[in-house]
Amino acid sequence: MILHHVEQFLRLHDMPWTKFGRLAAGDPRLVEDMRNGREPRPAMIRKLEHFMNTHTENTNAS
Repeated sequence: MILHHVEQFLRLHDMPWTKFGRLAAGDPRLVEDMRNGREPRPAMIRKLEHFMNTHTENTNAS
C-alpha cells in the first residue's frame, strides 16, 4: 500500500507530511487525506513513487 511506503519515507528522511505532499504532488494535505481514507489514483501513485525514488537531500550549503 502506498501510504505505508510514504510513512516509511517520512520517517527515513525526517520530513513533515505537509512538505512531502507539497513537493511530491503540489498538495500539502495529501498525506493527511490518505491517512483518512483517500485512495490515490494510479497516476498519483506513480508520481509519489517517482518522487520517493529520486528524492535527494540538498546537503551542499552555498
